[in-house]
Amino acid sequence: MSTSEIRDGWTVVVPVKPAALGKTRLTAAGTDREALARAIALDTIAAAAATPRVSHVLVVTDDAEVSALVSQWPAVDVIAEGDVRGLDAAIALGTVSAGQGAPRAALLGDVPALTPHDLDAALELAGQVERGLVPDAEGTGSTLVTARPGAVWVSAFGADSAARHRLLGCTDLAVSRGSTLRRDVDTAAQLAEAVALGVGPRTAAVLAAAAA
Repeated sequence: MSTSEIRDGWTVVVPVKPAALGKTRLTAAGTDREALARAIALDTIAAAAATPRVSHVLVVTDDAEVSALVSQWPAVDVIAEGDVRGLDAAIALGTVSAGQGAPRAALLGDVPALTPHDLDAALELAGQVERGLVPDAEGTGSTLVTARPGAVWVSAFGADSAARHRLLGCTDLAVSRGSTLRRDVDTAAQLAEAVALGVGPRTAAVLAAAAA
């Protein structure tokens, strides 16, 4: 990657709830839920940091263990969530830090099968539109929202967020349903789909320990 590509690369903001509060619907997965939630987030962040078009990852979190780990990784910085509440408020902290002149993306921290290749392909497409959207595998939620340099940041994550993002001017990116970027994980069934795609090493280790 050239110096200009690094300078002009994407800043990806990843919001991560403290593991004690996250992924409550994964209790039925038969694992240590907190360890699993943290592993899923770490695998997502690692994939983003390894993506060629990404020059900077900003993790917005108050999870001390996640903060301590990822702050040691190249090109990853941590922003404390503090008193802000909700995904959009947390993401806004990161996008403000990135600056409106940078290409920015918000990536949910629960995509444990994500590969740098799939994220890179989506960001290539995102560079061609003012604001981009990647819906989740079900088509109703969102896993990635993007904004080109100069575009005002907008996001509306939560239930049925894909429709709200379209109303805010986001264009669906041509990412196949089978892309690892679209398989977010909130339930045991979704986790099984992610495992079939091939989850990252931290998530795999937590699941292997539970199966032992």
